[in-house]
Amino acid sequence: MPPLDTTTHMLDELSRGAKISIVELVDSMIEKAELTHASDIHIDPTLKEVRVRMRIDGVLKDMYSLPKNIYLEVIARIKVLSKLRTDEHQTTQDGRFRYHKKSNEEYTDIRVSIIPTYHGENAVLRLLTDKGNSFTLENLGFSTEDQKKILRALKKPNGMILSTGPTGSGKTTTLYTLIKMLSSPEVSIVTIEDPIEYAMSDIKQIQVNPKTGLTFANGLRSILRQDPNIIMVGEIRDSETARIAVNTALTGHLLLSTLHTNDAATTLPRLLDMGIEEYLVASTVSIAIGQRLVRKICNHCKEKTEISRAMRESMPEHMTTFLNETTTFYKGAGCSTCNNSGYSGRICINEVLVSDEAIKKAILTKTSSSDIQKIAVASGMTTMFEDGLKKVKNGDTTLEEVFRVIHE
Repeated sequence: MPPLDTTTHMLDELSRGAKISIVELVDSMIEKAELTHASDIHIDPTLKEVRVRMRIDGVLKDMYSLPKNIYLEVIARIKVLSKLRTDEHQTTQDGRFRYHKKSNEEYTDIRVSIIPTYHGENAVLRLLTDKGNSFTLENLGFSTEDQKKILRALKKPNGMILSTGPTGSGKTTTLYTLIKMLSSPEVSIVTIEDPIEYAMSDIKQIQVNPKTGLTFANGLRSILRQDPNIIMVGEIRDSETARIAVNTALTGHLLLSTLHTNDAATTLPRLLDMGIEEYLVASTVSIAIGQRLVRKICNHCKEKTEISRAMRESMPEHMTTFLNETTTFYKGAGCSTCNNSGYSGRICINEVLVSDEAIKKAILTKTSSSDIQKIAVASGMTTMFEDGLKKVKNGDTTLEEVFRVIHE
């Protein structure tokens, strides 16, 4: 029998005319998000009600429907926790607070974003836990060969290691994993982030604060006066930050950062588009990691399945060999552990592009990203799509998931 959902119970009591505590209601929603391993809570007002959705394993799911008569109190409670203005309803507000769990001494940092919409203020709560400390390249989903490529880049005293992909593809988690591997008493590591998602001991972490003029670019300049060996920049967002980052990597520092691109090969032309000279990109970038997150099949309800004829016929021609070679496919039947979704947890599908001599020559001649990808594949790079198919073959995820995130 599944445990009683406290939030649902409180809303049922409210519908019967009973009074409930708004403080306890907000706490219970956060506890539910923790229990289901949700990354975000969305509180979305509509004409007649307020939808509460949670992003679980990267997918938004409807959880509750709040009556409009308590909605303003819920938003006010969130603003109080986040130290935001409760009397301001017509502008965006950002804040954060620390939630201490009732069951133990652990806590979760929660980032809050509130924006005014047609039907009222919309709130999104991002849950930031310290789970980044438990990841390794292996359990993130990197193959043995890709791990070797990354380790070779980490051993270099300088250069750039870039993790690329769209929002929510696990880039920052990958960087934290690499930073944890690099951390030792012999080196000084400084990070500048927005926000600081995982607190790490023995590492100096700086939070971007535009209100005080502390941007990525300005912060990076100051970090260089702190005598660091290794620097992590949360994101290269503009040309100024890109230029400082490249010069930093060129002058004897190992620099790790993220970039918003569709794949690893696009990273190099993207830096050129940001105004970085070809020879600087060629001489500083060590590797570019492209990645996406796919949902893992739930181990509690995992079962064998068949690929339907309709799906086989809709597959691209280049997948014929894969379909012929793969005899067994798996799916999750759905159970109480995975909320009947058939999936539990996520894993990376990725590609690691090494900037070897062939790639450097391609950069210097401003070769297109598609041609750079072909050169990398010829040198042994496994593409994200191919890595996804390997994980389907191993029973880690499904074809539907790989197609959902890759859009092949």
